[in-house]
Amino acid sequence: MPQWQHITYSKEITPALFGQQVTVGGWVQDVRNLGAISFLQLRDRDGVIQVTTLKKRNKELFDLVASIPRESVVRVTGMLKESKEARAGFEILPDKIDILSKAETPLPLGVVDKVGADLDTRLNNRFLDLRKEEIRAIFQIEAKTIEGIRRFLMSEGFIEVSTPKIVAAGAEGGSTLFPIKYFDRGAYLAQSPQLYKQNLMATGLDRIFEIAHAYRAEASDTVRHIAEFISLDVEMAFIESSEDVMAVAEGIVVNSLEHVREHAKVELQKLGLEIEKPSIPFPRVKYKEAVEMVRAAGLSIEHGEDLGTEGEKALGEVMKREKNCDLYFITEFPTALKRGTFYAKRFEDDPETTGYFDLDYKGQEIVSGGQREHRYDVLIEQMKENNLNLDSFDFYLKAFRFGMPPHGGFGFGVERYVQKMLNLGNIREAVLYPRDRSRLIP
Repeated sequence: MPQWQHITYSKEITPALFGQQVTVGGWVQDVRNLGAISFLQLRDRDGVIQVTTLKKRNKELFDLVASIPRESVVRVTGMLKESKEARAGFEILPDKIDILSKAETPLPLGVVDKVGADLDTRLNNRFLDLRKEEIRAIFQIEAKTIEGIRRFLMSEGFIEVSTPKIVAAGAEGGSTLFPIKYFDRGAYLAQSPQLYKQNLMATGLDRIFEIAHAYRAEASDTVRHIAEFISLDVEMAFIESSEDVMAVAEGIVVNSLEHVREHAKVELQKLGLEIEKPSIPFPRVKYKEAVEMVRAAGLSIEHGEDLGTEGEKALGEVMKREKNCDLYFITEFPTALKRGTFYAKRFEDDPETTGYFDLDYKGQEIVSGGQREHRYDVLIEQMKENNLNLDSFDFYLKAFRFGMPPHGGFGFGVERYVQKMLNLGNIREAVLYPRDRSRLIP
């Protein structure tokens, strides 16, 4: 045990410690008093430890246990012994109990009660909500997901970078920008590191990724939109087409799912989930084909329109039913749909179509990207089409004037990915402290 660790966690308790004195700490989950004997269920980060107090052995401790409110924090020192009656297979007979923090009553949110609570109540009392092992499991799995992503990308020669989150211009237009005051002038919170990661393609750092927060002033109150989110951004140079970029996105998903399957077994079990290993390559569905499939499913949509939430959902149901797959690419989007993405490369023989793609997971987009336009003169024309002030993008454009290789990349919504992986009803369940139109606290 490290020198700085002053308690033993339940996961660290083994039969080798039976008969020895141990010190444990955690939250009082429940107390049962049976007259001459009482049982205190002590919950730590890994499980529940039974502390058994006998009235005849130590009446002072027996009475103390009866007075401790649920969810108080205590430290217990005592003899560890095997117990076939205790769920964990052991119990502690205490010699000392220290109340480190007494919880007020009543609790604003139950932790082990069977009574449900709505999402707003849970988020308003997130510190209590996260004491539930099944809620903590979500974020433990999310951490393993990010770990798996990092391992895969680094094994493929990518390096991790950090780019500014206070920027002078938006990468995707002004409608979803958060303006801020930056000393004596205006600035914005970054929607995406897009301009910076493309700039890096001209440096020799030609395979990069970033996992960081991004900000969009989404006016949507939906189960898939939030204003602050974790974005995985990838960019790579010397590519031939968007297919090279799609291969990396595919590798991220396959390898991160496998990493979660291997290293988050206990957490998945707490959620009652099994993650299937996806078949590769993922199916490719051209945008035109996707529109027809959505129409056949009974939704009204015209060619050139965004599929939207309902269209994506309908397409996901069709792909699951007919192709038995949860993961698939939508490719060859109309330029008009991606016009706001001024850096998208268009097909030479069909400028009305881009090589851009979305990767959808169970009927929801989690990745969007493709090959970028690296030719300076063409990029300038596309920016003019989008009515952008070129002076505001001077630092971005300068890199294209002095040697920019063909490149591409994508943005990957980490919390959306976890939401679909774990079949969560709302993306806010995959965010520790969500930010949206109505929520700024906690």
